[in-house]
Amino acid sequence: MVKWSPINGVTMRRLCAVLLASVGVPVAVASSQQAPDARAVLEQLRARIAQVAGAHVGIAVHDFASTRALQLDGDSVFHAASTMKVPVLFALYQEFERGKLRATQPLALKNLFVSIADGSPYTLNASDDSDSTVYTWVGREVPLRDLAERMITHSSNLATNALIALLDAKHITALTRDFGATRMQVLRGVEDNVAFRAGLNNTTTAHDLVALFVALHQGRVANAASTRDMLSILEAQAFNDEIPAGLPPRTRVAHKTGSITGVMHDAGLVYPSDRAPYAIAILTRDIPDQKVAQRLIADCSRIIWQWLASSSKTK
Repeated sequence: MVKWSPINGVTMRRLCAVLLASVGVPVAVASSQQAPDARAVLEQLRARIAQVAGAHVGIAVHDFASTRALQLDGDSVFHAASTMKVPVLFALYQEFERGKLRATQPLALKNLFVSIADGSPYTLNASDDSDSTVYTWVGREVPLRDLAERMITHSSNLATNALIALLDAKHITALTRDFGATRMQVLRGVEDNVAFRAGLNNTTTAHDLVALFVALHQGRVANAASTRDMLSILEAQAFNDEIPAGLPPRTRVAHKTGSITGVMHDAGLVYPSDRAPYAIAILTRDIPDQKVAQRLIADCSRIIWQWLASSSKTK
């Protein structure tokens, strides 16, 4: 069990954030109030979503260049799928900053976990994981940063569960509240099927994911060096058929995808070449065909890019 210090650098940053907010400096994701010119883009988004029968979509956007905000069912709760790996990354890097853990610190990797539902043991199957490489590391001492990188870039479930066991899911959830994610829940590791059948699932909203990425961009998660390192990991994402697919080629994107049956998500930071970035989350469910969901997310991403690009030109 990791012991938390009552006063540390992270605590001081949060206190500073409160003071900055009191004098009008923006430190968190915009509220649910829409930008004045959002009506047309919302109509476009709804029209595109309506083309997929039965689809449920949650979208949130926070633009740092203009402070525009947009939400479409942004507070609807979705199964988080692998987007819950973002706050796991944040929690790990805060431990690095506190000196409780080190990026190069080795962890003896095991493929054995305990269900939160009944305490029963379970293992993960490489054939059900998007990353089989980490399974070849079982029994070895693996640096924590290597596990974090595979958790994000290739969405390794095994790396994720090892880090959650180290960091504690309750602490990770509490951390999301510090960054304005009011409804996100990280309850358990991945593939805890007993808990899944009991309805004990990791959940999120589009608004909550945007809040996390706003905090990352603003440097409220960790110090500058750690922030750069987390962004470099997120930018190395191996799965880019969702938000990036709707953007001009070679657009810089630091993001994390997530999917389970009928569920497909993507969230992160988009960096136009000529302006400040924007945080975006697009969550979908009840779309059986993964390719259909990917195209829908890409098209919504394109609509939002075009809206923000046209808005900046009129300023």
